[in-house]
Amino acid sequence: MGTIWQPTLIDGQGPKYKTVVTMIRNGISNGDLAANQKLPPVRELAWTLGVTPGTVARAYTVLTDAGVLQAEVGRGTFVMPAPQRPAPETPAEIDVIAHHGDIEGQTDKFKVNMFSPHLPSVGQEALIRRLLVEVSNDQKLGVMHYPSRSAARGAREAVVRWLTGTPLGAFSQSDVVLSHGGQNGLSLVFQSILQGRRPAILIEELSYPGFRRAAELLRADVIPVAMDQNGVIPEALEEAAKAYDAQIFCTSPEVHNPTAGFTPAARREELVQVARRHDLQIVEDDCYRMRVDRAPTYRMLAPERGWYVSSLAKTLTPALRIGFAIAPDGRTPDLRRVAEYNCFGLATPLLDLCAKLLTDPDIDTVAENTRLGFNTYIQSAVNILGGFDVAWRADVPFLWLRLPVGWRAGAFCQAAEVEGVQIRSAEDFVCRDARAPHAVRLAINAGVTLASFEHAITRLRQLLDSPPEQLSV
Repeated sequence: MGTIWQPTLIDGQGPKYKTVVTMIRNGISNGDLAANQKLPPVRELAWTLGVTPGTVARAYTVLTDAGVLQAEVGRGTFVMPAPQRPAPETPAEIDVIAHHGDIEGQTDKFKVNMFSPHLPSVGQEALIRRLLVEVSNDQKLGVMHYPSRSAARGAREAVVRWLTGTPLGAFSQSDVVLSHGGQNGLSLVFQSILQGRRPAILIEELSYPGFRRAAELLRADVIPVAMDQNGVIPEALEEAAKAYDAQIFCTSPEVHNPTAGFTPAARREELVQVARRHDLQIVEDDCYRMRVDRAPTYRMLAPERGWYVSSLAKTLTPALRIGFAIAPDGRTPDLRRVAEYNCFGLATPLLDLCAKLLTDPDIDTVAENTRLGFNTYIQSAVNILGGFDVAWRADVPFLWLRLPVGWRAGAFCQAAEVEGVQIRSAEDFVCRDARAPHAVRLAINAGVTLASFEHAITRLRQLLDSPPEQLSV
């Protein structure tokens, strides 16, 4: 390797990437690795250490984020000169940098996490902190008793106010069931519907992986249904409904995750007719709607079978884990009972915070500024990736990138991580035995500076411009 540094095979307990990080740090501190010295390529070092290339890539990324190493496109990874290395000293600090995006005061060399959207900070932090103080100081609010339906009424009324304008059909606060985020809302709905020993759930062939996880917990079969540019194909849904003991059709028609697609009202009407013929319940995950409405929900189109799930994660903050589900006509008692049997309800201080937050006079402005903040990053990404096959919408906090010839999704994600950018492969959005397209999802990380985000997208652009010469089968 042209160096006196002699890495050895890794064994023992604990995360192996941390061992590689420590090994490189020790090599630098004892002089075996000099400033500006080039490190071995990822695959070469992985072979020497007896670990996967991903392990070495992650270690390189952690050290690049920390300013210990510098990655140069087309040249390799080098040891930074000592004055530029404000390195974290503890495993806990390494973990923080490995899993988060921007850290105040650092340069553009740290990792940018595009696994899930990171919201811009547009005032919601200060608002939530202020309201938490109000909740803690209000002696009339409950901190010594179990949650109850009466205690949750204010929060449910606040959700109704929050959903004003969403085309849901008729509903009131008594129809709202609060959940611990959107994923928990899906699980509650599935538990309210599924019957029998081996039920089936029909999902879009590319879909949010949480659908599958919630279904698998209930031992339900998950059946992918073919799609086109307008969403699920009605004839394919009909065929799947006939072939399986399907009870649920689960979909994201307003903002399809991961392709940023949209199902027009006419297509939704066709799918409703299929669902009625085969007695399918329709579960709509609407967590990505940025309070901009383009078509009626399934609960409005099919009030006897349309279930609605959403949350505050993409519009205000994912930290509070506040979600909500609304059942079709006549099914609210089923949903309410499942929620109460699961956990009694949300913690009373969280209910009190929700009631204050969603009725605050500034909350609509905060939500709109979140949407506009995302838009700034989206436009920048589209400008940089111009010429490539990118699907995007101004009000959707992710992009769907179909890779050019020469790239496979897994290899591209690995190469991106070496460059300090974490993205999701199309494989994350298909069933285990399905073939995934050569595509990736880039979630908007507005938690880092725009300059840092643009730098990350530029690194991806450079990778797209230079696909590997050989593809692994």
